[in-house]
Amino acid sequence: MNRTLSFLLKFAVFVTGLSAYFQVYSVQAILPLLMRDLHAGEVEAGMAVGATVLGVALISPFIGMLSDAVGRKGLIIGSLLFLGVPTALISGVSQIEQMLAYRFLQGLAIPGITVVLIAYIGEEFDGKAMTKLMSLYVSGTVLGGFLGRFVLGHLSEITGWRAAFYVMAAVCAACALFVAKQLPASQNFVARPHIGNALRTLKSHLRNRRLLAACALGACVLWSLVGCFTYINLYLADEPYRLDSGSLANIFSVYLIGMVMTPLSARLIGRFGSTRAVMAAVGLSMAGVAATLLPPLPLIIVALTVMSSGVFITQTATINYIAANVNEGRSLASGLYYMAYYGGGTVGAWLSGLAYAQAGWQGVVWLLLAVQVCAVLIAKFGMEQ
Repeated sequence: MNRTLSFLLKFAVFVTGLSAYFQVYSVQAILPLLMRDLHAGEVEAGMAVGATVLGVALISPFIGMLSDAVGRKGLIIGSLLFLGVPTALISGVSQIEQMLAYRFLQGLAIPGITVVLIAYIGEEFDGKAMTKLMSLYVSGTVLGGFLGRFVLGHLSEITGWRAAFYVMAAVCAACALFVAKQLPASQNFVARPHIGNALRTLKSHLRNRRLLAACALGACVLWSLVGCFTYINLYLADEPYRLDSGSLANIFSVYLIGMVMTPLSARLIGRFGSTRAVMAAVGLSMAGVAATLLPPLPLIIVALTVMSSGVFITQTATINYIAANVNEGRSLASGLYYMAYYGGGTVGAWLSGLAYAQAGWQGVVWLLLAVQVCAVLIAKFGMEQ
């Protein structure tokens, strides 16, 4: 039975998305500081982002199986609480390798929030209610992605980045307590505790062309986002811009456009369908990436706004496409999607770092454009019209 979308329910979904993404990309705003204080190179610093997305990629399918067996809400709350532990431990690192290890542990906690929440929404709601909550979830991830960078960047200017991570850990705990109180328990969850059932569901998913296309598309999307918003920081911290961590954090204000674009994307999807929405959004993102090569800083900021808007529309369309085309084993399907999504982000952080080390920001741009061309082809030929 479909539930009424009360304000507290909608806000709990929004806060859950915010909580997960508050940590994932936060270090992008302080990469120049990490390079200085931990004596790291460009690729090593970039992998401070890649380590987290690698953790997400590796654990996502298993969290999906676990959630299909034991339930939704408890796993979400437990994951939020666990996320605060490595976040606090980052404050004491003395080497980049330690930073990467704790960032990897953060990544292991994220799927218990994101994968399970998507499954929860898909089970408890349908139609317009499901689309509304999915868009609120993505809006929460957008604001969380911005606030993580913004808060860490500015706190690092005030207190230093080590003390700032204690604040980040406290935010995790506060969000966990709020979500525990406000997110309703599942009503439509049916446990599937046997490994045989999970393996049969996995086999079925691996034959689902629509799901596989969505997974490949997700890999391209996060590759583009991580590559762009990780190494643009090094580009803007260098001559002639010389931006400090606070100024770099302000650049991520462009993410706030996603707060507007994501709800609008629900209307776009409803009118034109997921496939056309994705193709248009990827084209928009490509235009934004290319425009970052223009020298004036204000134009770069506009270009990043355009690029991120396309990414947010693509992500919303893709997860709605999965919810509409997967009727069983939703949590495992979400886990497979996030494995591909964050796997693309890991590869993107690494290869974009190599491109930056070899050819600077221009090399990253050409790499990202090639990946986005692949995304357009996947949407055109892999997703059902």
